[in-house]
Amino acid sequence: MAWGGCGVQTEVMNPAGDLALRASDLRYAYGDRVAVDGVSFELAPGEVLGLLGPNGAGKSTTIKMLIGLLPPQAGSIEVLGMAMTEHRSAIQARLGVVFEEKNLYPTLSGRENLAFFARLFARRDVDLDALLERVGLATRGRDRVSGYSKGMRQRLTVARALLNRPDVLVLDEPTDGLDPVSARSIRGLIREEAERGVAVLLTTHDMYEADGLSDRVAFIDEGRILALDTPEQLKLRHGQRTVRVRRRVDGQVEESVVTLDDDAGDRLRELVAAEGLLTIHTEEATLEDVFVAFAGRRLE
Repeated sequence: MAWGGCGVQTEVMNPAGDLALRASDLRYAYGDRVAVDGVSFELAPGEVLGLLGPNGAGKSTTIKMLIGLLPPQAGSIEVLGMAMTEHRSAIQARLGVVFEEKNLYPTLSGRENLAFFARLFARRDVDLDALLERVGLATRGRDRVSGYSKGMRQRLTVARALLNRPDVLVLDEPTDGLDPVSARSIRGLIREEAERGVAVLLTTHDMYEADGLSDRVAFIDEGRILALDTPEQLKLRHGQRTVRVRRRVDGQVEESVVTLDDDAGDRLRELVAAEGLLTIHTEEATLEDVFVAFAGRRLE
């Protein structure tokens, strides 16, 4: 079993018993402002964990600690069985990271960017053209990045994160502001990597994206994990399912919302039997509904 912050308990989806990442009671403060306050979770190979929360919740500081850019002021981090404090360089060589802020070289081509970062990893066996094709940039690989759209730059950044065939992939808002086609492409790449056995940690404000991609999600706010479980279990446990029935009454469309509780059957039979029935739709809780239940405010 794994423990989230604030006493939240959930199963680790890892039948082999190995862990790709373990964060234990992480804490970090900027002066008097506490950014991360006792964050703990585990991540298994092949698992996608969504770290969700509003701006300023502590996501970015947590990410920086997990990839070795910030030393925790308290707590510990293990990645692939190695302690971050003792093996930071070895760990970083096996990480793939997509930052929210892009740091590509605009005067170089897409292919030249990848070649440069491949040299930093001392990787001479990377098929750059195949990698460009995988992210949909095969025909633009020799163009300067300065002429790329935002979606193309994002896809190139993902390609760069895959150069070293990482065992752990950390993605900070990988589809933020992208058009639907580019976002779908990146989500497909994330699924492919997870199927390859890569452990994926994902931060996003998009609740639908998190629901579709994540095996588990952790809600974080004010530096603490409020809940950690599968999307389905969180929605069932903390959300409310409803049925919306639309009827035409005296020339007007009337909508009734029925909560699925013990008395729902009688009410639904009454509505369906009445004249003018138009549509019936079931609705389940969303991850945003669950977050509101815990944090008391909507995501920004």
